[in-house]
This record gives sequence, C-alpha cells and structure tokens, in this order.
Amino acid sequence: MSQRPILVLQMQRMGDLILSFPLFLWLERTYPGHPIWVVAEEKFFRPLMSISPKVTYFPWAGLKFLRKEKYELIINLSIREQAAALAGELRAEAKFGPVLGLDGSFRILGDWQLYRASVVQNNRHNRFHWADLNALDCIPLSRISKTSWPDPRTLQSDSGRIGLFLGASEESKRPSVEFWAKLCSEILGRGLKPVLFGGPLDKGLGTDVARTFGGPVLDMTGKLNLGELAAVGQSLQLFITPDTGPMHLAAWSGLKVLNLSMGNVNPCETGPYQNNHYVLRSTMSCALGCWTCVRDRLHCHDPFNPSRIASVAKSMIRNDRAALYKTKLPGLRLYSSSRSGGGLYNLLHISGRTTESGETLGRFWQEFFGMSFGLWDCSGAEKIWAELCDNQPLLVRKMCSYLPLFGKEFSKGLAKSAPLSENFWNSCPLLFRQFAGYIHLFLQNNDYDRASWIKVLSLYEKLAAIVSKK
Repeated sequence: MSQRPILVLQMQRMGDLILSFPLFLWLERTYPGHPIWVVAEEKFFRPLMSISPKVTYFPWAGLKFLRKEKYELIINLSIREQAAALAGELRAEAKFGPVLGLDGSFRILGDWQLYRASVVQNNRHNRFHWADLNALDCIPLSRISKTSWPDPRTLQSDSGRIGLFLGASEESKRPSVEFWAKLCSEILGRGLKPVLFGGPLDKGLGTDVARTFGGPVLDMTGKLNLGELAAVGQSLQLFITPDTGPMHLAAWSGLKVLNLSMGNVNPCETGPYQNNHYVLRSTMSCALGCWTCVRDRLHCHDPFNPSRIASVAKSMIRNDRAALYKTKLPGLRLYSSSRSGGGLYNLLHISGRTTESGETLGRFWQEFFGMSFGLWDCSGAEKIWAELCDNQPLLVRKMCSYLPLFGKEFSKGLAKSAPLSENFWNSCPLLFRQFAGYIHLFLQNNDYDRASWIKVLSLYEKLAAIVSKK
C-alpha cells in the first residue's frame, strides 16, 4: 500500500518555485516512499519540469482530485488566501504555513513559517534564506547541512559569451537602459560578447539597450521560454542579472551568476542559493535588508559602475579569486554564496568596505532565533554578543538600556492579557525590530492567550541572559 502523499502549495512566482526545489529534494530523502505533490502555476512549472526534482505537479484546476486524499504533511508556502483555505480544508497529519480553519480562524503554523511572516516589511537584519526557511519546520538541520551543491561550471570554450538579464519584477530592482548599454561596451572592450536576455515584457527594454549601445550584441529578449533559457545558458560563461526568477534558474542549472543586488531586496534572503556564485550590493546601511524604499530616489543604484562590474565578470570567468579579493568597488560589497558553520546559506564577504554593526547584528539575531527554535545552543549568540561588546560599545549600551522596557511590557501583558499596541514592533529601535516583529506576530497568531505570553517572557529571558554577559 502506498504511503500518504506530502503536499506543497507554492502559488508564488517562478523564482519562489525554484527556491522550493531544495525542499522537494529534502522531502524525498526525509520521507522516503511518500509521493511529493506540488500545487503551482502551470505557466511556471511546465517549462521547468525537465530540471525540477521528481515531484508531481498540479495546477489549481486539479483541486477536485486533491480533496480526495489525506496527507502526511501539508506545507503552504503561498500568501494567497485561497491557498490558506485549501490548507485548512484538506486533511493531514501535520501542517505548516498559513492555514484558514473551517471556523474562519487564520493561523500560521510552524516556528519558522511564522518567523518568515514576521520579516515582511521588517527584514533589515534577517539573515535566513527563503530556501532554508521553506524547509526548517519539517527537515532536520542535519539533512540540510549535509547537502552538497555542485559548484557552477566553468566553460573551457573561448566563446566568451556573457548573458545579461535585463528585467526584474520591479523597476527598482533592475539597472537602467544606460547602465546596460555601458556594460555591453565594457564587456566587448574586454574581448567578451554580451547577449541580452529578458522575458516577453522586456522586449522593449532589449531594443532600447541595443539601440543605446550601438555595437554588436545579440538580443534574445522575449524569444525564449524558461526551459529554452536553461538550455541556452549551458553555452554561456557567466550570467549577470538583478534579483530575478531567471537568476535562480541559472544558479540551479549550474550557470555561474553575478547578481546585481539593488533596490528593495535582501540578498541574504533571495541571493543565488547554490555555492560560489557572486553578489554585488550597496554598502548603504539601508541596503542590509530593504522591503520598500522610502528615500527620494534609488541611491543604492549609484555605486554600480559598468567598468568595475565588467572587471569582476572577467575575473569570475577566469576563476581568479585572488583578483576578486583585490578588486576595488567603492560603495559596493562583493559576496560569494556559501554555507555557514551550521550548514545554512551564508554570504561570504569578498571585497569592498568591511562589514559593520548592522551585519554583525544580523548574525546575532540569526543565532538567537536558531537557538530559540532548537537548531543549536546559545554559544553562537554569546560569541557574537561578545564581539559586539568589544567593537560596538555604543550599540551595546543602547540595547542594554532598552531591553528592560520589553520585560515591563511583557509582564504587564501576562498580568492583564492585554494586546500590544498596533505600532509596537515598528516603534521599537531598529536594533530590536527583528525580535519585536516576531514577538508581535507570535502573540497575534495565538490570540494573546496566557500560554503565548509565557512563551514570550521565556524568549525575553533567553535574550536578557545573553545581553547581561557584558
């Protein structure tokens, strides 16, 4: 008799689907014998089936069949209300993610799915990648950490073709026409051949870039579906791209990626997931993690200099890591995708201005939440706190002076069962918003019941125990 299937609801965009591929692999290995079923957008999954892990895909139209089954596990990775309703309706031994109950109650199930929801509009200090967060509620860390991802391939041919993916889901996330045209010129001047790529909506952008450049360039914008793009990518030596679905497709298929991470993204969350790809990001403090830009214009675009980026590309093609370490990139940091000591996604600083307090604070909160949810012990958080004490005394004093206010607020909440004010989390200092955002959503998710207040006080005491070690 076949075992109950596992159902994943992934109704988001193409990049989100590809970032779910590691989860599909881990589910197959962690729950052997259980079929893996995935509900996704047909326009995304169908052209990706040849490179996808072995799962069974269903379009939304297949719900009638899905309702007949009882599931071992349901994982809802979608933000759509219909997906939450379906997760609530179907029968399963366990469920994770947003679930709308038959009684109309809405819950986010699973520590890590709730944490993920808490970083919406609040991701400045988040250091967990979406692909890891997809899995942490149902896949042991030991399984994730033992996974070995192949390095991107290095072509031995002298074709010198470099793919430039021009578009992105939002204009703020992509460079301008003028930037791409200048980059084409710089690439050509280094003996390499630029090739323009983009989706159907990017055809006009491709035409404008080619016209502004005025030199020899192959314009493939709007001419390839996802499967064809993956196949053509096998002949490219490098893929330069903003944060896009095709970036994740390239990284998954082994094409070497240089991610121009600009605008309202956080590369720790959505950078190329496999090892030894590269990410360029502004050194501006707000660029640590940005959900929505609130400045007068996109200042984080300014440091992206086509000449320097072409130099980085040339060194990447040569696999010249030493040259990358020496590259001067004013206003930018260059990272390489890698794995932390715990086996989770990590961006390794390669060149550019050294890391500052914001990145150290991000690592601290990563260690704290990993400790709180049982991934590891407190030693990592204590070590980073000691580092902050040594190098950032002003930041430490601010945290120590504000922390007792949480204790008073939470004790009052437990005594009176009173909800927090609506602006509780975003009125806290930036230093604490990763913590405050999770606490606020956790209490809301549990209707401010007594057990949730006790849990919040326990988390506060864990934090206070670390911060008291100055």
